[in-house]
Amino acid sequence: MKTHFKNSIIFFAFLILLVSCNEKGFSPAELLTVSEGFTNPIGFYDADPTFSWKLPVSSNSKTQSAYHIVAASSPDLLPDKADLWDSEKQQSSQSIFVKYNGKELVSSQKVYWQVKYWNQEDKSSEWSAVNHFELGLLKNSDWQARWIGLPTAKDADTSDRGSIIHKPQYLRKDFEIPENIASARLYVTAKGVFDAWINGEDVSNDVMPPGWTPYQKRIETITYDVTHFVNSGKNTLAFELAPGWYAGRLGWSKEYWKTSSSPKILSQLEITLKDGSKKVIISDDSWKATNNGPIRFSEIYDGEIYNANYEIPKWNKPNYDDSAWQQVLVENIDTDVRLEPKRHHPVKQKLTLQPKTIIGQADASVIFDLGQNMVGVPLVKVPVKKGDTLKIRFSEMLSPDGSFYTQNYRSAKSTDYYIAKADETIQWSPKFTFHGFRYVELSGYDQSQKPTKDWITGLVQYSDFEQKGSFTSSQEKLNQLQSNIVWGLRGNFFDIPTDCPQRDERLGWTGDAQVFAPTSIYNADVHAFWASWLESMRDSQYENGGIPFVVPDVLKNNNVSSGWGDAAVVIPWEIYFRTGDESILEENFEMMKRWVQYHKDTSNDFISRMNSFADWLQPYPVKGGTKGDTSKELIGTAYFAHVSKLTAQAAKVLNKQKEASEFETLYQNVAHAFENEFFNDNGEIKDNQGTQTGYLLALGFDLLSNEKKQKAIPHLLEKIEEADNHLRTGFLGTPLLSKVLDDIGRIDLMYQLLFNETYPSWFYSINQGATTVWERWNSYSKTEGFSKEKMNSLNHYAYGAIGQWMYERIAGIAPLEAGYKKIRIAPRPHEPLTSASGSLDTPYGKVSSSWKYIKGEFSLEITIPSNTTALLSVLYNDINDVTLNGVKINNDKNIKIVEQKDDEVVIEVSAGKYTINSKF
Repeated sequence: MKTHFKNSIIFFAFLILLVSCNEKGFSPAELLTVSEGFTNPIGFYDADPTFSWKLPVSSNSKTQSAYHIVAASSPDLLPDKADLWDSEKQQSSQSIFVKYNGKELVSSQKVYWQVKYWNQEDKSSEWSAVNHFELGLLKNSDWQARWIGLPTAKDADTSDRGSIIHKPQYLRKDFEIPENIASARLYVTAKGVFDAWINGEDVSNDVMPPGWTPYQKRIETITYDVTHFVNSGKNTLAFELAPGWYAGRLGWSKEYWKTSSSPKILSQLEITLKDGSKKVIISDDSWKATNNGPIRFSEIYDGEIYNANYEIPKWNKPNYDDSAWQQVLVENIDTDVRLEPKRHHPVKQKLTLQPKTIIGQADASVIFDLGQNMVGVPLVKVPVKKGDTLKIRFSEMLSPDGSFYTQNYRSAKSTDYYIAKADETIQWSPKFTFHGFRYVELSGYDQSQKPTKDWITGLVQYSDFEQKGSFTSSQEKLNQLQSNIVWGLRGNFFDIPTDCPQRDERLGWTGDAQVFAPTSIYNADVHAFWASWLESMRDSQYENGGIPFVVPDVLKNNNVSSGWGDAAVVIPWEIYFRTGDESILEENFEMMKRWVQYHKDTSNDFISRMNSFADWLQPYPVKGGTKGDTSKELIGTAYFAHVSKLTAQAAKVLNKQKEASEFETLYQNVAHAFENEFFNDNGEIKDNQGTQTGYLLALGFDLLSNEKKQKAIPHLLEKIEEADNHLRTGFLGTPLLSKVLDDIGRIDLMYQLLFNETYPSWFYSINQGATTVWERWNSYSKTEGFSKEKMNSLNHYAYGAIGQWMYERIAGIAPLEAGYKKIRIAPRPHEPLTSASGSLDTPYGKVSSSWKYIKGEFSLEITIPSNTTALLSVLYNDINDVTLNGVKINNDKNIKIVEQKDDEVVIEVSAGKYTINSKF
């Protein structure tokens, strides 16, 4: 009896424990984000956000069967009393970009949210941690402030290039705040670039905010949490303001330079007290300003001049006497220019570099070699004498005689100056400019002191995104190529995707961007970066549907180019396919349609007559010049077909079936016209106009009938053989080389092209000492020196597009469905590699692939994230030699074989870690 009673107690206790465990659930969702991957943002731009989360890596949660999201105005209301949105339990595997469907959100509102999910066995997780987002000022009408500044254009000097030189401004406002401050937000933007101070403390470490947009259409605003900067009693809000991209010289349009108005600040400091009341400090006519501070000159191309004799002690603190300062001029907010919260992260100082060597010079100057071509500014810690001028020059490479090579900077002076007020060791870096450089030359320092490496630190600056992928291999030069690609990305993602970071250009060239976008997404978390730039592209699109050469459009020439303007379709599609974010297609669909219509309007019988930069910088052009030998009509027509097809696919994703059918028909018509116009019955490009790029476009964009395609392949291979198995492709052809050769089963040839050491090839530049990707295949030669062309950037990411293939077919990671919901793992080893590995943080979690191939023995280790599946492609000689986690695949009924060929088997696997072995 006692034993029975005791057993009953144990049984019921077990039941209670079991129920308790079921109620508690298992590990909650992780890494919660909103919209394009933001974690707990403030000043957020999106009042209609999407929600994403990752399932933890565990055997409990291989897939998701349902989710439940709650959102509230207070964390205390979660999860049971959500007052903004309760999605209730939704039977869905969707864990990325779930659309908010709750109450309308307003400016400055703070939203708290959490999620739980159910696994493949319909067992629920615990609720996640509570995350939040806080909206910025969403509309112009939310601003009480007005634009303020000094009329620097009125009395400004004119540069030797014809542009107006605006002196940097210093602006300040004193105010008092009662006790019991609960929170404070600084909403701010500029026509120009700024640095914000409260009570002498720098509010942020942003570089040149707010960034660069088409100012006549949209200006981005930034929100700072300044609660800990504001004090009870006296306070001072202050700004430094420089022309930046707004009023400096950009590109070559002198009319653009001359019509720029004076830089201005727009500031609204909102302080909430503990009793719920608010005090708002706005930019208005009560502010004072001067342009007689230490920053005497600041331009993006030309550098910065700092005169320490003009320093203004305590100017940004309370109790400073500003009676001698000028009254600011005030300008109303223009209702035609949208003020919107910045939708990607500002530029930050991300890394530092120390000099590798010091190179002495005879003319009282010294050169520091940082060992890496970088973008940013130097931090100088240099001894100086009173009245002397420290001169700081920059170069990407040295000439063979050891002198500075600056011809490729063209008219960009790219020189900083510091004028000393005392005998001292200064510590200084320029604030409102940036440079592209590896070498730093100093002159004008205290000649009695011997230079040391700590005199210079390279402050590496780029938009604030994190590394997303990794790639490495057994081949040193291939690893250097990967490094060059990554450094090229860092150097040219400076608020917008620029072509180059060093010369008098640094513009958002659309062609460069569209070929590099997929590679960039493998290497870095640039989803929001691209989304923001595409908004600028929409703002810049011409009324006739054309897309300018550069975005923002500062060239103002109303011209377009095939392959360049096609970025309006290619980039939205690539972002969608690699992130799974349908909103990127929704936002840009009208722009895509209008661009395709522009193609149609500039074509005759579906054959393009559009202007084109063509296959820019193709090596060994028979015709000479920079546009290569591929017909611009062929290129334009190929892209016309390609973007019609992509727009059809986008329409299908967006459930716009009628438009999907229309664009698919258009694609078929253009492809048919392309084949008839440019290819003969033998699959050869007509009139002896065949080029590698011509065949690559036809094959890569699927523009030929099956019969003609098979006939065209030998002609492509013949063109490559004629070039001694070297590439003859420029900006547009190069990204297609790997795809096409892969598709036609010539991976061996692609490996040969990739590993070629001689010009033109990727390794050629590495053999000449490159640490970034070059603009030209032959920008420099150890034997022949630099290219004679001044258009010779040594940091230009276009040819880095090969990085996509390195991830997809060397490491072997590629999406099969949007956002990596289904993944392809299909590495293709080839000599001289004996190993390679890659990893990628997908929207669902980390995927990795690492292989070794030695003497016919192949071993592969992979990780597949939760809530996804993968198709694993394995080569073999004998199917009996293929094992998955030690089990022969042909002996295990639990292993799902999707396809089997004579030398390849494709296996479907779910989330988890796997080891695969085979022989071939």
